[in-house]
Amino acid sequence: MRRGEEKYQLYLNVLEEELVPAMGCTEPIAVAYGAAKAREVLGKIPDRITIEASGSIIKNVKSVFVPNTDHLKGIEAAAVAGVIAGNADKKLEVIARVEEDKKMAINSYLKEAKIETRFLDSNLVFDLIVTVYKEESYAKVRIADYQSNIVFIEKDGKCLYNKALDEEKNQYIGSDRSWMDMESIWDFANSVEIEDVSPVLDRQIAYNMAIAEEGLRGNYGANIGKVLLNTYGNEISVRAKAKAAAGSDARMNGCELPVIINSGSGNQGITCSVPVIEYARELKVEKEKLIRALVLSNLTTIHQKTGIGTLSAYCGAVCAGVGAGAGIAYLYDGDYEDIIHTVVNALAIVSGIVCDGAKASCAAKIASSVDAALMGYHMYQQGQEFKGGDGIVMNNVESTIQNVGYLGKEGMKDTNEKIIKMMIQSC
Repeated sequence: MRRGEEKYQLYLNVLEEELVPAMGCTEPIAVAYGAAKAREVLGKIPDRITIEASGSIIKNVKSVFVPNTDHLKGIEAAAVAGVIAGNADKKLEVIARVEEDKKMAINSYLKEAKIETRFLDSNLVFDLIVTVYKEESYAKVRIADYQSNIVFIEKDGKCLYNKALDEEKNQYIGSDRSWMDMESIWDFANSVEIEDVSPVLDRQIAYNMAIAEEGLRGNYGANIGKVLLNTYGNEISVRAKAKAAAGSDARMNGCELPVIINSGSGNQGITCSVPVIEYARELKVEKEKLIRALVLSNLTTIHQKTGIGTLSAYCGAVCAGVGAGAGIAYLYDGDYEDIIHTVVNALAIVSGIVCDGAKASCAAKIASSVDAALMGYHMYQQGQEFKGGDGIVMNNVESTIQNVGYLGKEGMKDTNEKIIKMMIQSC
């Protein structure tokens, strides 16, 4: 694939759009972003906040810490952090910098102001409306489809911004990813000019390895990374899982380091990159080969998530673990057949993992997903594979990925609703 070709530029655009920094779990950060933008539009600190959120957002905010708030949890804390200390220009790094006096102000505001959270019954899986009030004035901001996608702004009855809605697909019109396929991803990963992707991927390497290493140093969540290393030793396959899990444990449980996300998720960004980087270090490959492996891993993850959507009852770590498997196979000089069979084998193993919200156990699911990807690769190296007709596996990689997309987006709708209901009842 050459630099002047349309798909070449499209793939560059995808990487630049998807691999962006975020501080903390992206759903509470989206709430903080919406609240910060609403306060900016209002022009003053509000005395009342209303947050309307679809079920999948509620699910992913319930159990994680909001960074830079002295370990507060929940939608209300995220919204107040955005109102009091947020910089909307920073988008998903909206509360990356919060002074100590602002942290105290966040706690005081939570106790004093009127804050209401409502379930938003929407056709969109990701749908969020934040409205802030000061006396008779108000400002409303709506974010939909993905965490930084502001689609509507209103102040005192006047529409200031409105983004078109694709009624047929029940989603806001954004970047089309239907053109992606494994063959062209493979082509792009092998042919891309390194200087075109290095700035994005160098940042991913730096950010995501930093939080992974901090996760092993500190005491975060269930410390899955430490458990893996203490139980199974320091061999590379264990280390790759442990560091990815540790990065997740850290970001779910209050670590104030940013990550580079993938498909709107920090956990997915960590999972599709950290194991690949760790294997590259072990194998002592050249930097260019690592960059190409990360291109393959990231785009394989995004390709799978395209059919599933932003949020689902299908665990996104599975897609990212599968992506990491593709990248690791590349580091071992795997060819296209090695890559696609790793993908199919891994999907056959772990496509049943459900997403029950962002929390400490995500780290264990990440470890399981990376383990399945490694198994999928080693299976094919030993002449073993899951074949078309084995469950959801089809006769080719694209049909299998399509099946997974259908399973995650359509087949698990009712599962997602049941999970949300259980989580709300447990509050």
